[in-house]
Amino acid sequence: MNLKLFNLLERDLNESPKINLKKNPLSPQADEKPADHPGLSSSEAAKRLRENGPNSLSQGKKVNAMKIFAGQFKDFLTLILLASTLISLFMGEYAESLTIAVIVLLNAIMGFAQEFKTEKTLEALKKMAAPHAKVFRDGKLTELPTDNLVCGDIIEFEAGDKIPADALILECSTLESDEAMLTGESLPSEKHSQPSAKDFTGHDKEYLVYMGCTVTKGHGTAKVIATGMNTQMGQIADMLVGIEEEETPLQKKLGELGKYIAIGCLIICAIVSLTGILRGEPVLNMLITGLSLSVAAVPEGLPAIVTIALALAVNRMVKQKSLIRRLHAVETLGCASVICSDKTGTLTENKMTVKKIVGTDYHLEVTGNGYEKAGEFRRGNTRMNINLQSNTKKLFEVAVLCNNSRISAPGEAFGGRDRTSNQANGCWNAIGDPTETALLIMAAKAGVTNDSLEHEYTRIDEIPFDSKRKCMSVVVRNKSGKRLLLTKGGYDILMQKCIYIATQSGVSALTDNMKKEMNRENDQMASNALRVLGIAYREISDSENDPKEEGLIFLGMVGMIDPPRNEAKQSVALCRKAGIKTVMITGDHKLTATAIASQLGIFHQGDIVVTGQELDRMSDDDLTGMIEQTTVFARVNPSHKLKIVRAFKRLGHVVAMTGDGVNDAPAVKEADIGVAMGNGTDVTKEASDVILLDSNFATLVTAIEEGRTIYGNIRKFIRYLLACNIGEVLTMFLGMLMGFPVILLPIHILLINLVTDGLPAIALGLEPKEDGIMEKKPRSANAGIFADGLLFKIVFRGILIGLTTLAVFSTVFKMYGSLEFARTSAFATLVLTQLIHVFECKSEEKTIFSIPYFNNYKLIFAVLISLVIVLSAIYLPVLQPILKTVTLPHQCLWTIILYSMAVPVISALEKSISKQWKNHKLLTQAKKD
Repeated sequence: MNLKLFNLLERDLNESPKINLKKNPLSPQADEKPADHPGLSSSEAAKRLRENGPNSLSQGKKVNAMKIFAGQFKDFLTLILLASTLISLFMGEYAESLTIAVIVLLNAIMGFAQEFKTEKTLEALKKMAAPHAKVFRDGKLTELPTDNLVCGDIIEFEAGDKIPADALILECSTLESDEAMLTGESLPSEKHSQPSAKDFTGHDKEYLVYMGCTVTKGHGTAKVIATGMNTQMGQIADMLVGIEEEETPLQKKLGELGKYIAIGCLIICAIVSLTGILRGEPVLNMLITGLSLSVAAVPEGLPAIVTIALALAVNRMVKQKSLIRRLHAVETLGCASVICSDKTGTLTENKMTVKKIVGTDYHLEVTGNGYEKAGEFRRGNTRMNINLQSNTKKLFEVAVLCNNSRISAPGEAFGGRDRTSNQANGCWNAIGDPTETALLIMAAKAGVTNDSLEHEYTRIDEIPFDSKRKCMSVVVRNKSGKRLLLTKGGYDILMQKCIYIATQSGVSALTDNMKKEMNRENDQMASNALRVLGIAYREISDSENDPKEEGLIFLGMVGMIDPPRNEAKQSVALCRKAGIKTVMITGDHKLTATAIASQLGIFHQGDIVVTGQELDRMSDDDLTGMIEQTTVFARVNPSHKLKIVRAFKRLGHVVAMTGDGVNDAPAVKEADIGVAMGNGTDVTKEASDVILLDSNFATLVTAIEEGRTIYGNIRKFIRYLLACNIGEVLTMFLGMLMGFPVILLPIHILLINLVTDGLPAIALGLEPKEDGIMEKKPRSANAGIFADGLLFKIVFRGILIGLTTLAVFSTVFKMYGSLEFARTSAFATLVLTQLIHVFECKSEEKTIFSIPYFNNYKLIFAVLISLVIVLSAIYLPVLQPILKTVTLPHQCLWTIILYSMAVPVISALEKSISKQWKNHKLLTQAKKD
C-alpha cells in the first residue's frame, strides 16, 4: 500500500469515532438515522478528489487507427512487393505496378480489418467497478458515482453489491466476499472488522475488501483506503500496460521468408545482368532484364493469401465457438506445446455442488452439477427414493433453514433486483454464499425448499459463522411451539459438539465406534477433494436465552466440491495425445488442486506440485529447472502466473494461457496465445487473442486442431507459390543463358501470377484437416517455414516446372519455327504444370496418385476457372492482341499435355524414393539403438 495513503488512513481512523452498525444498515431507517460518523464533508472530499484524482482506472494510450494500418506494411515481404511496384513503374510496366499495388493495399485493408482492436482492457476494468456506491457525506448516507470516491470516505455494502474501492472494514456482520477474480480461490473470503490502524500492515486480507469484488454474504461498513490505480485492480492494470505484444511464430517465419526472397532476387538480378554484360549486351537493357526477373521471383499473392486463409479460418472458428481477436493467433494455436489453465471456472464449473451425503446408516451419492435442477440420489448404481419421513428429512430441513442464501426458478429475480447468476433453462438462479447455495440445491433435489418450510418454521435468531467456532446456527420455532437450534459447520469442530446421533430408528447416544466410522468417512471425502460440512440440531427450552452449540444431535455430513467440467477430462486427454502439456494454475489449496488435477488427468504419479510460497523462494533458474515436471501450481497470485508463463517461454515452449478472472489477465496477455472464456470478465477477454464463446475447455482443443490445419495449409500454398515462381524464373533465366529469345513477356508473367497465385492458392488454404493431425507432437516454434524437407520439395518441383517449360518452348519452336507459337505454348505449359502441382501440394507424404481429390471442391472449382481463363487467353480473338497470344494447333496442345504429365510421374518417383530412404534410416537407427 502507498505510504501516503496508509498515513492518511491512520489519521482518519484515529481522529474519527466508530460507526454504529448495531442497526441493520439495509433497513429503511438507515437513511433517516445516519450512523454516528458523519463521513467526509463535501469540501474535504472535493479537495482530496483534486489531489488524488478520480476513483477510476487509467485507460492508457489510445490505439491510433492510422498506426495500425501503417503497421500492415512493416513485414519484409510486403516491403519487397512495394519495391517491386516502384521497379515495375520505373520500367514502364504500369499494369503490373498497379496490380501489385492493389494486391498490397487489399492485403493491408484485410489485415487492418481483422487486427483492429483498441486496448479495451483498462476500459473493461473500469466498467467492472460498481457505478454507484453508498457513502456517508456531510452526515448523511447517500449514493454517489464511484468515480467521486476518495480515500477516507465511509461506504456501506450488502450481499450482491460490488465493492467500489479498496477499503478497510470498520464493522460487519457475517461478511464474505467473492475474490476469485483476484485470487483464483473458488470459495468466498471471510471478512472481519479492524477498528484501528495501529497494527494494520496493509496485507491483512481478512480486514480488507477490494474494488470489483462482490459481497456474497452479510453487510458491512468500511473506510476507503485506495482508489483508482492505487487499488489491487489498478495494480493489475499496471501489469497489463507493461506487457509488450510479440510477433507470432508465423509472422517471424514470413519475415524470414521475405529476407530469403530478397536475397534471391538480388542474386538473380546480379547474375543475369552480369551474364548479359559479359555477352556484350547493353548495360541498361541487362539491368532492366535482371530487375524484371527479380520482380517475377516475388510471390505477389503470398501475403494476401496468408491473410485470406487466416481470415477464412477465423470465420470457421467462430462457428466452432472460438472468437479470434488477433489474426495470426490462429496459426500460433497450432504450435502450442503448453496450456496453463486456471482451475476455477475453466476446468471446473465454479459452482459448489454436493456430491455425497453420509449418516450413520446411509451413504448417498448426489448427481447433477452446479445449478442444474436435474439430479437424483444414488447408492452405488441404485437410484434411491428419498423417504422424507426418515432422518434424512431433518438433514435437508436444517440445510435449508440454517442458510442465508437463496435460490429461485429460472427467470425469477430476487427482491425486484435482477441478481440471478444463471438464467439458463433448467438451472436454478442463486444469490449468496456458494456453499450455502449448494446445500439449498441439494435439498431442492429432494423436494425440500424454503417455500415448503416457511409455514412450518419461523426463524427467531441467528448465531453468525466465525472463523473460531467454524459454525453457524439459527434458532427456529416449529408449528408445535418447540424451539430448535440448527447448526452447520466444519465436520471436525461440529462432531466435538455432538453427543447424540440420528438413525432410522430414532436418536441414540453417539458412541466412540460411531465417531470412528464417521471420521473414516470424513477422511475419505477429504482425500477426494470434497469439502465436508457436518449438520446437527437439538431442542432448546424457552429458558435458554443464549443457547450454546453443545449437546447436539448429529444428523450427517455432506461432501461438496467445485466439480470438474464434464468435457474437460476428455479435452486434457486429447491434448496429452497431441503432445500438449496441460498445467493447472489456481489459488486453491494444494490438496484440493492436486485432487482435481488427478481427476482431470493433469496430475500423474511423479509429477510436482508447487505452491505460491515455494514460487516466491525460487529464482528464475530454479523454476526453469523443475517446471517441466510440474503440472499443478496452487495458492498463486497474478505475479506468480506471469512468472510461470515466462519460465515455460524461456524453455522454448509456445504457451497458451486460459483464464476468466481479472487475476488471469496479465498472464493471458503475456502468453504466446491468450485464451479467455466467454463467461469471463471483459478484462481477460480484451487481454486475450482467442475467446472461447461457450467457455468450454474442449473448444480449445478444436481451436488447436484448426491452428494445426491452417499452418499445414499455409505450408502447402507456400510450397505451391514458390515452386511456381522458381519455375517462372528458371524458365527465363536458363532461356537467356541458352541464347533463346525472351520466352515470356511481362504480360504473360503477370497473367500467370494472377491465374495461379489467385484462386487455386486460396482454395489450397481451405484444405480440410489431414488424418491424425492431433496425434503429432507440436512443431517447434523455432522450426523454419521450410522445415521437414519443404525447401527441397519446392526447389525440386520448381526445377521440373522450369525444365518442362523450356523443353516445350524448344520443341514447338523447332516444330513450327514460330516464336509466337513457342511463346504461347510455354505460357500454357507453365500454367498447366502449376495447376497439376496444386494437387501434389495437398499432401507432403502422399503422391498425386493417392491423394483424395474430392474432399475440397473449392480447389477443383478454382482449377477449372483457371483453365477456362488460360484457354480464353489463347483462343478468344478479342484477348489475343492484348495478352500477346496466338491460337495453338492441336499438335501443340498434345505436346504440352504430354510434357506436363511427365512431371507428376517424376515427382511421385522422387517421393517414393525419399520415403524408402527415410524408412531405411529409421530402421538402421533403431538397430543401432
